[in-house]
Amino acid sequence: MDIALVIVFMLLGIVFFLLEIFFLPGFSIGGIAGVLFVVASIWYAFVHLGPTAGVMTIVGGVVAMGVAIWAFLRSRALEKMALQTEVEGKVDTLKDVALSVGDKGVAVSRLAPIGKVRFGTEVVEAKSLDGFVDQEVEVEIVEVSAFVVLVRAVEKVTK
Repeated sequence: MDIALVIVFMLLGIVFFLLEIFFLPGFSIGGIAGVLFVVASIWYAFVHLGPTAGVMTIVGGVVAMGVAIWAFLRSRALEKMALQTEVEGKVDTLKDVALSVGDKGVAVSRLAPIGKVRFGTEVVEAKSLDGFVDQEVEVEIVEVSAFVVLVRAVEKVTK
């Protein structure tokens, strides 16, 4: 009965360690329970079965833990839980669009602060330096980079 109790405690400790390593984020109750069960197993073996059984419990626990981790990784259980889809999205670049600083356009959508702007026949995503710019407001390009067009609203001069 004493040996069975040592084995059960060690197996429970290993199970909780596996849960902690592969399923529970951070150091949580699974890790604490795993430590407590392993320590209880080793303590019980030393106290009730003697020093030889205690050392054998430590060695057996280390070997069992290594085998358990190896078996879990070989079972491909993590692959079954992991997301296997590929992202097919792309980042729009402005390499095919001829825009330059000072070009004027019209906001196709509200820029809050990012939205769509039409420059001639091209519609591109732009970022407003003025914060929010309403739809159908004229804007001017302040800066053009490979991925973003910075614009500001054109002030209407009234006479």
